[in-house]
Amino acid sequence: MFTSISARSANAYRRQSIESDISTASPHRLVEMLFEGAVVNIGAAQFALERGDVKGKGQSLGRAIRIIEEGLKSNLNLEQGGELAANLDRIYDYSILRLTQANIHNYGAALEEISKLLSVVADGWKNMTSQSNSSQEVGHV
Repeated sequence: MFTSISARSANAYRRQSIESDISTASPHRLVEMLFEGAVVNIGAAQFALERGDVKGKGQSLGRAIRIIEEGLKSNLNLEQGGELAANLDRIYDYSILRLTQANIHNYGAALEEISKLLSVVADGWKNMTSQSNSSQEVGHV
């Protein structure tokens, strides 16, 4: 169907705002934004699941999985990140598996589980001191 002009304008503004944030963000902030994006998309998938919106659920979960796979997991530096990077790698693999299962079987509990898990990891990331070179310490490049 058609989208109203005001909705299209709002979407364009949001895209521009996000692009501006990305272009000026530090590597630490970019990782925060990835976590936020994954959690927001999982929430959208939960909402779509509750409404019976299969397409919306699949699209939101696809975005969340891509953020985890292509944004968070692919930027881990397993050589320099040590045990912490290896643990994050396992968390991301587990998250992708559970989100895929949730999509196939409509497991709302799995969506809540992974949203909480990623929120805990994101909180840890946010609480890191700005004095440390956080992207190298935890294995993100």
